[in-house]
This record gives sequence, structure tokens and C-alpha cells, in this order.
Amino acid sequence: MNAMLRIWDRFEEAFIVFLLAAMTLVTFVYVMLNNLYGVFYSMAEWFGEDSKLQELCYGIGDFIMDGAQAMTWSNALTKALFAWLIFFGIAYGVRVGGHIGVDALVKLAPRHIQRLIGFVAVLICLGYAGLMATASYNWVNTLMTHNIGADDLGHLGIKQWHINLIVPLSFVLVFVRFFEIFIRILRNEQTGLGLADEAADAMKLSDAKE
Repeated sequence: MNAMLRIWDRFEEAFIVFLLAAMTLVTFVYVMLNNLYGVFYSMAEWFGEDSKLQELCYGIGDFIMDGAQAMTWSNALTKALFAWLIFFGIAYGVRVGGHIGVDALVKLAPRHIQRLIGFVAVLICLGYAGLMATASYNWVNTLMTHNIGADDLGHLGIKQWHINLIVPLSFVLVFVRFFEIFIRILRNEQTGLGLADEAADAMKLSDAKE
């Protein structure tokens, strides 16, 4: 079981890296194509008329411009990848304690009170995650039934439900992560949700500079 959890943890990190790399690559190629054909057109004018080099530069410029015009789907794909990154990252943020915690007053309470508040908080989070997972599943199921193509991506065979599938999936993962926290609180291994403490991080940075 622990081996499976470690594999899944590594998959989460690798998948986030993949999404970031794919977004960067698609955007980079699109921007380069949109700016590169002008360079070859300028070179063609510099070589002058009736020149084979001019004809070659114009040909390369036309080829690059056609490629840029053919990538009208790049913006839509980047938005879809970004949506997947955000929703997939929610569960990852719960796992690594990346979400910001507002618990300054809670930490002033005794440990058993902190643990009680942690129970209530994690139960609320579990309820919210379960509600969102159920509602978003019904929404995606409706999109799947109608089988509507995604804007600017339909010609690639990508449907709207393909993109929005990440929403119920992400909240299921969030539910699992908060359930893990619930178990740890139950075992008295932690008291709260394990969220990020910006004040403590700021103090550490201040001490490091000194």
C-alpha cells in the first residue's frame, strides 16, 4: 500500500511537470512562429528583387506564417492545460500543505482544542469536496451526453467533457487527501489541516537574513 502511495505521489509531481512543460512548449512554438516569418520577409526585401535568396526567404516566411495560422488551437489548448494544472494542483496543494492557513487564533488554544477544531474543519472540507465532486460529475455527464466539441479544439477530436473531466477528478482527489488528514488527526499524528503558515515562513526568512 505504501509503495502504491509513493508511486501516486511521484505521478502527481510528474504530471504537474508535464502540464507546465506542455503549456510552455505550445506557447513558445506559437510565439516563435508568429514572430519568425517577419524576419524572413525582411531578409527577402534586403536581398533585393530577382534574387534566388529573396525567393527562398519568401518561401520560408510563407511556410512559417502558414504554420502560425494553423495553430489557432494553441490558445485554447494552453487554457485547457492551465485548467488541468489548477484543478489537479488543488489536491497536490492539500498533500504538501501548500494552501494558506488562517489559524493564528487556533494555535493559541490548547492542543486538544486545536484537534477538535481540526476535526470540524476537515469534516467541512470533506463535505465540500464530496458535494463538488458529485455536482461536477453530473455536469460532466451532461456534457458527455451532448458530446459537444471544445472551442477551437473540436477538429482535433477534443470534446468539452474531456477538458472538464478534471473538475470531478480533482475533487475526488481532494476528498482522498482530506480523508488522509482526518485519519492522521484521529491517530493524534497532527492537530490541524497542515496548511501553510506564511507568518512562520516570513520569520524564518528574516532570521536567515540576519
